[in-house]
Amino acid sequence: MTADIQPSPDVREGTAARRAFLLFAALAALPGAAIADDWTATVAVSSQLVDRGIPVSAPGPVVQGAVNGFTSSGWSFGASASYQTKPIGRFSEALLQGAKAWRIDDDWQVQAAALYYRYPNNPAWRAFERVELGGTVIFRDVLTVGLSAAERLHGGGSPRAALDVGLRWPLTDHLSLAAGAGVARYLVTPYHYYDGQRYGTGSGHYTYGNAGLAWSDGAWRVELLRVMADRDRRPFEREASPWLATVARSF
Repeated sequence: MTADIQPSPDVREGTAARRAFLLFAALAALPGAAIADDWTATVAVSSQLVDRGIPVSAPGPVVQGAVNGFTSSGWSFGASASYQTKPIGRFSEALLQGAKAWRIDDDWQVQAAALYYRYPNNPAWRAFERVELGGTVIFRDVLTVGLSAAERLHGGGSPRAALDVGLRWPLTDHLSLAAGAGVARYLVTPYHYYDGQRYGTGSGHYTYGNAGLAWSDGAWRVELLRVMADRDRRPFEREASPWLATVARSF
């Protein structure tokens, strides 16, 4: 009889971190991918940070910034950060991403992307730090359908899949209807305690969506969305505000 030896948490975390490093190193090493032909920067303020129906920050102003580079061959690379000081302590999120887009015709294109999420200064949210790989089909910048899989950096477990659909339908020259819906597996399984023991609960997946209006004029963009999610509130009791507002300026 042989023992069923499981890797320690430190080993699992190190493996996921190495995969993340190797993934982004491979993207950066591809020919022509590291030299951007165009750069953009964006600053924004949002009323809350919500990720696939999960409230990442508490309700309250969240300052965001992003820098992205694009190449003529369809590659793009970017980094973004979000920061909130109130109402409950400090919160921060950092995101690295790399993507490659292929245009099929004048209406359709596909994109493959790799994303790396970290939450500095937020020990409670280390369970949500992850590497995510995904593919998206885009129709005229109006309709997007994406499928992705995320692997947690801490805690192990199998990859978590998510399916996202987004719609941005022009109503006027500046105003658009914005909507989205999706289904995803929980990154952290909801649980409850009974008689001193912790038990997982729920179906393992949940649904979410949003709908509202987006206004844009040149470098400015304003969004007001109604956020909905059919999910368990555990393991964190933080609740998403029903409305999400964002004001952004690009350079």
